[in-house]
Amino acid sequence: MTTIGILNLQGDVSEHFEAMKKAACDIGKNVDVFKVKTSDEVSKCDGIIISGGESTVIGNLMEETGIKKVIVDQNIPVMGTCAGMVLLAKKTDYEQPLLGLIDMEVKRNAFGRQKVSFEDDIEIFGKKFKGIFIRAPYIEKVGKSVDILSKYNERIVAVKSGKYIATAFHPELTGDTTIHEYFIKEVLNCAE
Repeated sequence: MTTIGILNLQGDVSEHFEAMKKAACDIGKNVDVFKVKTSDEVSKCDGIIISGGESTVIGNLMEETGIKKVIVDQNIPVMGTCAGMVLLAKKTDYEQPLLGLIDMEVKRNAFGRQKVSFEDDIEIFGKKFKGIFIRAPYIEKVGKSVDILSKYNERIVAVKSGKYIATAFHPELTGDTTIHEYFIKEVLNCAE
C-alpha cells in the first residue's frame, strides 16, 4: 500500500490530510494518508507533504528531529506548499535550513505580509485553478532541471523537478484536488 505522510509540525496539516484523502478517492487509488512528526514515521512514507507555516521554524524542527536527513537520504518524493516550497529550494533570501531538493531561488513573503494575502485564478495543468496566496513566496530563478507549472503576474508560483513539486499558493484550501491527485500519481510512478 502506498503511504503519504502530511508533515505535522506546523501549518495546514488537517486541510492537506483531507485533500489527500479526497484526491485518492477521486482517482480511485488505494493510498494510506497519515499525519507524521518523527523521522521514524517519515521513513515509512512513500511521499511527504510539507504545508505552509513559518519555514524557518519548520526547517529547524526538521533538522532537530532528523526528518530532513531521512527525506534527503531516502529520496522521498515531496510536495511543498508555501513554506514547503521555500524549504524545497536550494536558496532563499533568508538564512535558514533548507532541503535543497529543487534547483530554485525563492523569495519569502514576496507578495507581501499577512494583511495583503489574496485569492486569484491561475492556470496549472492546462486548467483554471483558484490560487490562495497567504504571505506567499515566489520563485525568482530556476535551474535547467525545473519545469515551470504556473506563473502569476509573470512570477513563478508552481514548479516540478523530478519527484518534487512546489507551489507558492495553498491548494489544500480550495476544495480542488487536482494538485494532490498529481502528487499521488507521481508517488505511485516512483514506487513502480
